[in-house]
Amino acid sequence: MIRRRPRLQLTDQEREMMRNAGRFNAKLMDHLRPFVCAGTVTEDIDRIVHAYTLDHGHIPACLGYRGDVKPFPKSCCISVNDVICHGIPGHYELQPGDIVNVDITSIVDGWHGDQSETFLIGDVSEEARAITQCSFDSLFLAINAIRPECSVAVIGETIVDYVKKKHPSFGVVDRYVGHGIGIRFHQRPNIPHVPTRQSYQERLLPGMCFTIEPMINAGTVHSKCDAADGWTVRTADGKFSAQFEHTILMLEDGLEVLTLTKDGPQPGHRF
Repeated sequence: MIRRRPRLQLTDQEREMMRNAGRFNAKLMDHLRPFVCAGTVTEDIDRIVHAYTLDHGHIPACLGYRGDVKPFPKSCCISVNDVICHGIPGHYELQPGDIVNVDITSIVDGWHGDQSETFLIGDVSEEARAITQCSFDSLFLAINAIRPECSVAVIGETIVDYVKKKHPSFGVVDRYVGHGIGIRFHQRPNIPHVPTRQSYQERLLPGMCFTIEPMINAGTVHSKCDAADGWTVRTADGKFSAQFEHTILMLEDGLEVLTLTKDGPQPGHRF
C-alpha cells in the first residue's frame, strides 16, 4: 500500500482542527500541574494523563507509538534530572531538588497537539534553576524570531547564539529535534535547535504546523540511550537537562502558539 505524504500547508478548516488539538493539550497540562510535586510517583502522573485524555474522548499519542519497532509503553514522557527526553514513567517518586519534564501529545479528532514543560520540585540548585530558565527563554526567543517564509535555521541560530552568550558552559542538544506535526505525530519539516545545512534550505510557510522544543544540557551535548528500554535518553555526563516545547502554526502575517496554557509560565516568566 502506498502511503501518501501529508500536506504540510493546512487549509483554514485543518488549522481549526490543529487549534482544537492544541487547546485540549494545554488544558491537559494545566490539569496535571498540581500533581507534579514532591512525593508523586511518575507512573501516577501517567495514569492521570491517560484517564483525562480518554475521558474527553481523545487518544494519548505516545502510548504504543512506533508499535512496529519497540512501542512506547506509557501515555506520556516524563524525564527527570539527567534525562534529556523520552523518559518512561515508572516507580520513581519525585524528590525536592528534582527538575522534571512532562511531555504530552494528544490526538484530537485525528490531529495532534504536542507540548512539554519542565517543573521545579521544591527547592532546587542554582544550576537546576538556570538550566530550566535557559530552555524556557530559548523557546520564546526562537518563537519571537521566526516569520512567515523564513528559514528553519533561524530557530537554531537564535537558540545557539543566546546559549553561547548567556551560558557558555551549557550545551544545545543537536541529536533530538522538533518536527512538523498535524495528522501525523512527526513529519516534515525537521526543526533542529542548532543551524544545519538542511535547515537553511527549509522554509516555514503559512499553514505549516511544527514544534520548537529546545533541550539544553548543563554540560555536554552528548547523550546515551538506555539499552534496556530503548527509549530513555540521558546526558552522557549525568548533568541536568531541561526542555520546553510548544506547537506553532505559521500564518500569512505572523504565527500562533497553539499550546499556551492558562496556568503555566507565560513569556518572560522567571523561575
